[in-house]
Order: sequence, then C-alpha cells, then structure tokens
Amino acid sequence: MSKVVKRRWQSDLGGSGLPRRDRVPCDYEAYVPDPLIGRKIVLDGDVAADVADAEAAIVRLNADARALVDTEALARILLRAEAVASSRIEGLEVGARRLLHAEVIRGLKEASSDVTATEVLGNIDAMVYGVDAVEPGGPITVDVLLEVHRRLLAGTRLEEYGGRFREEQNWIGGSSYNPCSAAFVPPPHEYVEELMADLCAFSSTDDLPAVAQAAIAHAQFETIHPFVDGNGRTGRALIHLILRRRGLAARVLPPVSLVLATWAQSYIDGLTQFRFVGSPTSPKAAEGINTWVGRFAGACTRSVADATMFEERAASLEEQWRERLGTIRANSGTDRLLRSLPGAPILTVDSAAALIGRTFKPAADAIERLVDAGILRQVTVGRRNRAFEAPEVIAAFTDLERQLASPEADTRTSKPARTVPRRR
Repeated sequence: MSKVVKRRWQSDLGGSGLPRRDRVPCDYEAYVPDPLIGRKIVLDGDVAADVADAEAAIVRLNADARALVDTEALARILLRAEAVASSRIEGLEVGARRLLHAEVIRGLKEASSDVTATEVLGNIDAMVYGVDAVEPGGPITVDVLLEVHRRLLAGTRLEEYGGRFREEQNWIGGSSYNPCSAAFVPPPHEYVEELMADLCAFSSTDDLPAVAQAAIAHAQFETIHPFVDGNGRTGRALIHLILRRRGLAARVLPPVSLVLATWAQSYIDGLTQFRFVGSPTSPKAAEGINTWVGRFAGACTRSVADATMFEERAASLEEQWRERLGTIRANSGTDRLLRSLPGAPILTVDSAAALIGRTFKPAADAIERLVDAGILRQVTVGRRNRAFEAPEVIAAFTDLERQLASPEADTRTSKPARTVPRRR
C-alpha cells in the first residue's frame, strides 16, 4: 500500500551564512509508492482506446518511414530531437545548430567549451545506448538503467554520481537546502534499490499494452527519483526502452518528450494524480492511473503526427535536391550522402566518408557537388576546422521543435509554450 513516511530534517549548514529558515530542523513527509509487480491495473474504456490509437500511430510511423525517407537518418534526427526536448524539461536549453556544431567538435576529438551542449550530447549518448542495449522481448535491467545514467552524467560536474543510486534524501521544488517546503518528496534512499528492482521487473513484462506500460513505468520512475540528478532524462529514456523492447518502435522513436515539454503543467499534474495514497485497488488509485495514462497516450499520438510531418518535409527536400543536381548515379557517394543528410546535417569530410561507407576522396567529391548546388555550405567549427551544413535540414529541424512547442501544433495560431529556437 502506498504511503507517506514522516522524517526529520537536520541541517548541517549551521555556519554557512544561509537564512535561518534554510537551516532550522523541520519535519517532512516522503512518499513511498506501491510496487508494480502483482498489481492489477485496469484501463477505462476511453483510455484503452487512446492507448490503442497511440500504438497504431507509432507502428504506422515506423512502417511509413521506410517508404518516405531513409529510416536510419530519420531515426537519428528524431532521437536527437527527443534528447534535446528531454533535456529542455530539465532546463538545458540549446538550439539545433549549436548542438550539431558541438557534436561535430566532439567527433574531431576537441574539447568543447559549450557545457550545456555537452550535457545534451550526454543525453543523446545515454538514449542511444539504452535503445541499443534492450532487445525486442528481452529484459530491462537495473544495470542497463544505471549505465544509461552513467553515460548521461559523463563529462559533467556531477559525473561522480553517474550510474549509482542516491544515498540521501532528495526533493522537488521549494528550498534548495531542505525538503521542508518541497512540492514533492520521493521515498527515502533506503527504499530505492527494492523499488527499482520491482520497476525493472514490471518493465520486462508483457501484460499491458506497450504505451500504457511505458506511461506507468515512467511515472513510477519519476516518483522513485532514484538518482542525485538526471532523473527526468533517465526516466524519459526508459519510455523508449519499453517501446523498443515491445517492438512498437523498432526503428523510429516518437519524440514524445517534445510534447511533454510543451504540456508541462499537464505532465506534472498527471504525475501528481498517479501518486495516490492508500490501497492500489481504491477508486482514487484507478482514477489517477487512468488520468496519467490517457494524457501520456495523447502525447504519443501528437508526437507521431508532428514527426510524420517532419519526415515528409525531409523527403520533399531530398526530391528537390535531386532535381537541382540532375543525373545521379545510383549508390554513388552523392546518392548515399543525400540520403544521409536528414540525420547528419552538419558533417566533415571524414564523418561523411564514414557515414556513406566511402573513402575520403569520393566523400570530398560528393560534398563539393552538394556545395556547388547550394545544398551544403561551408562553416567553421572548433579551432578552425572545416565543416559543411545543410541549412534546409536544420531549418526543418527547428520548425519541428517550434511546432511541437505549440500547444495546438501550429505556431501561427498558438505560440510556443516554452523556449524554442528562432526561425531563421
């Protein structure tokens, strides 16, 4: 049975010069959720229909992508969009061009001075590792989530906390120095290991529809809040581990975090309603779960609709490029590079060669042809390194972020609800 446990906070900041209210002892209540394994979860009819619609949309995105544009390229850029949005929920703001430049600099083995971009790249690395580490039908283990978290914090000021559960109380909202006025206090640290084992066991079952399972697992993870930092980003990566494991998003991941970031108040309220106190069979518990799962399913459906529009635009861009270039030999360096640009809109000759499976000379020739046609343009990244960017792809990526930041999916009638890059 879920419960709150009363604890006493004793500050160790006596000589820090902080105001007294941040230093005095206080009583607080921490929430301990029910385990998920063995719990009976029943979805209301309308929520079950919303879940079915979301699953059909995700499956359709994965099927149609193969016909419209190179799936691996689409998967990469949507994964990047998803990681960026997940980071933005945490307050890490970085635009597409800035992030892509940082990614190229890292590929050149240079140290980046852009700390924020480095943290977002860590989020991308963590998500890529996670979705590759979980096989369809295979287990989602505690070790996988710990490694996702370790990669997330690698190279940041909190690197020492990466890949291990917290050993102290944390909280959300209120003061930075105590949980006395917090909006939510997760379970004390001694509960974390057992609750995470239960969560991973639940995430490895097949009893519920995949979208409902992902919704519940994500909410439980955010409730446990098992790490010192990076909980939101790890918890949103867990969504995609489940969708990949269940075979729903075999190739393309819907950028659901972009929608959750836009519907931030609804997102937080849904998580709050999920956290009932009392019997898991109570009407309040059932209502809370159904409210949250319904909102999550709606976010999935919306994210697929906007991702499909981006994919169609990418396919249209490729058609325009081919018309601009004229005759292109099938499977040539130019042909392969055109197909790869949606997923790698900023590249060097070396990275292009690796991307298209050719040596330096054919890659350089392909880039030169695309530069002459105005498809690529030369830029400088890092310490005077030459790179090339596809501005039309970056513009499309920026438009995707702006569209998903609009509550009504149209920035002409509904302004972005969060910070987004300007349209160039």
